[in-house]
Amino acid sequence: MPAPETHTGLVRRARRTNRVLAETYPDAGIELDFDNAFELLVVTVLSAQTTDRRVNAVRPTLFAAYPDPASMAAAPREHLEQIVGPLGFFRAKTESLLKLSAALVERYDGEVPGRLEDLVTLPGVGRKTANVVLGNAFDVPGITVDTHFGRLVRRFGWTEETDPVKVEHAIGALFPKSDWTMLSHHLIWHGRRICHAKKPACGACPVARLCPSYGEGPTDPEAAAALVKTQGPA
Repeated sequence: MPAPETHTGLVRRARRTNRVLAETYPDAGIELDFDNAFELLVVTVLSAQTTDRRVNAVRPTLFAAYPDPASMAAAPREHLEQIVGPLGFFRAKTESLLKLSAALVERYDGEVPGRLEDLVTLPGVGRKTANVVLGNAFDVPGITVDTHFGRLVRRFGWTEETDPVKVEHAIGALFPKSDWTMLSHHLIWHGRRICHAKKPACGACPVARLCPSYGEGPTDPEAAAALVKTQGPA
């Protein structure tokens, strides 16, 4: 029976896994389109319970009509609902955009704040959304604990935590801050393409030998290869 993994061993394995994933996904990055911090904040809020590709499809129409917080805060609700309708939950998402934009105008002179403690006070913005904006619009290191990230860190045996905030702190302790944003991209890309929730493509996984959950999905190379996706979900 192998000896239990030490904390030092866990840190080494986690960082090695990240290095392999960085080599596997050299183009990893956010898959939402945006031109500035406001756009990123809005599209991240809209991406809840839908796909990035669908959000990207409505983005040009949305920001052509309402390019900044002031114009979006004053948008007719019906028109905003019509634009975001294809994303599902359009009434709730419209409400979030109206309140979020109004808060930016009233509290921050129409500018997106660059601090976590400010972002999370905005309507509809939690730590996950805040860290997406910080890491990708402001170059402030942040860990984005979405469903893919949470699933993979538990499969990798990096943590047993399930609460997103506890996961964020546990994983942050294993890596230098400078790695946090790209670590998030690497795991999210891997989760979307290979390490699926129901049937991970274990036989095609570049970090299989570092993963204690190897075998949860098909280990046969051909069967696994058939499960691999070349991009994120539609």
